[in-house]
Amino acid sequence: MIKITLPDGSIKEFEKGTTPIEVAKSISEGLARNVLSAKFNDTIVETTTPLTTDGSLTLYTWNDEEGKKAFWHSSSHVMAQAIQDLYPGAKLTIGPAIENGFYYDVDFGEHKISENDFQKIENRMLEIARGKHDFNMRAVPKEEALGYYTREKNPYKVELIENLEDGTITFCDHDTFTDLCRGGHLPNTAPIKAVKLMSVAGAYWRGDEKNPQLTRVYGISFPKQKDLKEYLQLLEEAKKRDHRKLGKELELFTFSQKVGQGLPLWLPKGAALRERLENFLKKAQKRAGYEMVVTPHIGHKELYVTSGHYAKYGEDSFQPINTPNEGEEFLLKPMNCPHHCEIYNNGHWSYKDLPKRFAEFGTVYRYEQSGELHGLTRVRGFTQDDAHIFCTPDQLDSEFKKVIDLTLYVFNSLGFENFTAQVSLRDPENKEKYIGSDENWEKAENAIINAAKEKGLNYVVETGEAAFYGPKLDFMVKDALGRQWQLGTIQVDYNLPERFNLTYKGSDNEMHRPVMIHRAPFGSMERFVAILLEHTAGNFPLWLMPEQAIILSLSEKYEKYSQKVLTLLENHEIRALTDNRNETIGKKIREAEVNKYPYMLIVGEQEAENGTVSVRKHGEGDLGTMPIEDFAQIIKKEVNSTLKQFEV
Repeated sequence: MIKITLPDGSIKEFEKGTTPIEVAKSISEGLARNVLSAKFNDTIVETTTPLTTDGSLTLYTWNDEEGKKAFWHSSSHVMAQAIQDLYPGAKLTIGPAIENGFYYDVDFGEHKISENDFQKIENRMLEIARGKHDFNMRAVPKEEALGYYTREKNPYKVELIENLEDGTITFCDHDTFTDLCRGGHLPNTAPIKAVKLMSVAGAYWRGDEKNPQLTRVYGISFPKQKDLKEYLQLLEEAKKRDHRKLGKELELFTFSQKVGQGLPLWLPKGAALRERLENFLKKAQKRAGYEMVVTPHIGHKELYVTSGHYAKYGEDSFQPINTPNEGEEFLLKPMNCPHHCEIYNNGHWSYKDLPKRFAEFGTVYRYEQSGELHGLTRVRGFTQDDAHIFCTPDQLDSEFKKVIDLTLYVFNSLGFENFTAQVSLRDPENKEKYIGSDENWEKAENAIINAAKEKGLNYVVETGEAAFYGPKLDFMVKDALGRQWQLGTIQVDYNLPERFNLTYKGSDNEMHRPVMIHRAPFGSMERFVAILLEHTAGNFPLWLMPEQAIILSLSEKYEKYSQKVLTLLENHEIRALTDNRNETIGKKIREAEVNKYPYMLIVGEQEAENGTVSVRKHGEGDLGTMPIEDFAQIIKKEVNSTLKQFEV
């Protein structure tokens, strides 16, 4: 017999060789019908995998991320079979589950697949799924695996297998189809009831532009047709909220091929929006004891060699800049932290001077592949709301909690209320990816976990997601459409202080090493604005709007009064503009609604005589006529309700 521990802490005994699906049946038939995947002792297993030792078992359904992952990974196998059935010469490469659905990279040879082919592939997928074919994993010796794909004339799979160790290679079979696979499948194909191929795109084999270009086929699947319908409706809403579309309509930013891909140009309204976001955070930072610094856009290559960034990210950086002096190389700045370390090194500090909190809106540069660029969310030049705190080990706990408070203040002020904190730890099985001692990593990881607990955060732990120099606390925010984004990060770092020989004099008159906290509540200004645009559909909080009101005159003869209203609003620090065009008031209102002006102030003969304005609110309609002072108070009250002062 073996003892199985379930997520609620209960322990049940089963015969050795019992499978996860049989454990589910012992709990309820309903659970067994809905189980899609399982995890045993922190390893994803098939629902049909025999359990031979004591351990902890978690069962996943469609409501769990791991359940969806198994569902979509299995669907990629079904799509691969459908493609091979319909295009016998196609060569398959890899087909993982992704955040929403799955894809498969395929070499179609001479055939060029398009959306016109989607329907027949979908029909074949559903036909396969209805066959209720079991997914079966089997171990395959390396020589046999190589022989199979050599006979299949698939050089891509052969290359993958050549890089695997004998004894670790597994195939997955269903129906007449076989694929190289590590596992993580549904019990069988039957749960796949609705499928939709979404798009095709080019993708280089293994992401290398020197390799052959493949066709990446994206798809998604669901256990019910209703789920697919709701998802497609959500996509339509997402298209309306696309930050690239809204950014153009609201005249916030643009791109130019002459300037370069992935290098956004901020237009006047967008620049003003950024400035308000920066001033908002600067004000909160000042109250929290931060000092603003400015660092250059380039740095000597040796700076990033010292920090470790060149070894880890050199391939993703722009090529070194050579100066007239032979052998002298500079890089476009990929990170702000090495510069801030050198600012710290400029002083001589004692424990009484710490913590030192240096903040900067610093622009950094990373060379993203052209195919990965996407509006403002993936760019080559972006501005981080970066800060680095240098503190004593005793101050680490309180400083980390203060950064959590600041991050939550930012989220609350901008309407991000649904989020999960993710404690990102290093992968203990792959320590060569990271720098620093085990002792320092353990101290840093414990500090983050303790702070998350004490602040009462809803948090999850993710192994292998740490930065190369230290663990971090990432904030995973859900937007208005339920999509998850990583916004805001706090990182504990014992390693850069060692690399840059940072010191302070302790109370014992000995020199000690400070601890470094990296933090960025926005993350990057570009990405944050993009996510905020899509979250609000361009209806930013009133305090952030480029214009908070537009004054619409009934005709040109009321231009003088509309200008008077504008001046009075400006005296109250309310951002507004006038529309005195010779157009109908109906057209002006419609255009103001499209342009998302929060308030429309209509002025005509009656308003001019009485010193009033007729007020309409975007999305709500008529609020009635009122004195200008009363309207100003409405604006101030609404702004103050969302933009409270950061309390230290």
